[in-house]
Amino acid sequence: MRAFVNGRVLIDGAFAEGRAVLVADGRIAAIVAARDVPADAAREDLDGAILAPGFVDTQVNGGGGVLFNDAPTVEGIAAIGAAHRRYGTTAFLPTLISDELPVIARAIAAVDAAIAVGVPGVLGIHVEGPFLNTERRGIHRADRMRALDEEAMAILTAPRRGRMLVTLAPERVAPGMIRRLVASGARVAVGHSNARYADVMAAREEGLTGATHLFNAMSQLGSREPGVVGAALGSDIVCGIIVDGHHVSPATLRLALRLKGPEQLMLVTDAMPNIGADLHEFLLQERRIVVREDRLVDAAGTLAGANLTMTRAVGNATALLGVSRESAIAMASATPARFLGLDGELGRIAPGLRADLVALREDHGVAATWIGGERGDR
Repeated sequence: MRAFVNGRVLIDGAFAEGRAVLVADGRIAAIVAARDVPADAAREDLDGAILAPGFVDTQVNGGGGVLFNDAPTVEGIAAIGAAHRRYGTTAFLPTLISDELPVIARAIAAVDAAIAVGVPGVLGIHVEGPFLNTERRGIHRADRMRALDEEAMAILTAPRRGRMLVTLAPERVAPGMIRRLVASGARVAVGHSNARYADVMAAREEGLTGATHLFNAMSQLGSREPGVVGAALGSDIVCGIIVDGHHVSPATLRLALRLKGPEQLMLVTDAMPNIGADLHEFLLQERRIVVREDRLVDAAGTLAGANLTMTRAVGNATALLGVSRESAIAMASATPARFLGLDGELGRIAPGLRADLVALREDHGVAATWIGGERGDR
């Protein structure tokens, strides 16, 4: 048994002083007063840092110089996870941008294999397209988009390890398809969609529960047609948000926060290969993407993912949205864990949960991480 001591512990939404977290066999065994730590427990001295649940990122396109679309392999997934772990992410969904069906099949198989061999942090896969609306494609290639037909359904609904999140445009999907995806165990989110309010609510009835990068690449809230944004804000749909100061105005996100609360908004990075690597440009499906004034853009100026880490997203949420540090951390941990149906495993510091933890300094920097109780380099 190990005891995490000499830090402030985030417990039930509040920072607690004078507590120790006991970890055994990769799980949190107990939370006790510091004076009650067993004499034979090995001590992890936090040196005054905050001990928080590790961050859970449901949208990670790449990191460590690797783009998942280019390297749908166990090694590629491991490199992406290692890069993001440096920034507090202890659980993630490698995310595949719209691609051809054989690439999707290879990516799903790679994630399955990565989970089987114990690659740290990988929870499953996020298939973002290609079942999208070309009118709202953003950086996705129009020639990669296709219908969600039986061939695609066979790939997405096959038995697998881990969680699957599928982002699609409900107006481009036949009735009943979303219900079948959900029945297979997938989570479904609306994204890159020009859907009407009624389309999204019909999809919600079939089991759609998420919205991918709220406000971006979707029909907006109008006076007569509420669109995807209106459906997401007016329902219990859990929304991913990119808080980088570029994708969405902070004022707009603050309005969403008033309507949804931290329980229904989850921070995502939408990160690309430059995170954790000394890259100032890279190729995304044959297009040159450059880092320009903290944004990732193609030659036309279209945003291509985000130059964002989860520690920065948490810091930005406090600075730009005005949420408490406790709530910002929850938006990066408890909320995405609950969205994935993993709140009995991840996202909080509580007895019985997996010991996925991050030690945070006052400047939001990461002092150390633990996945299943195993410490990483940072």
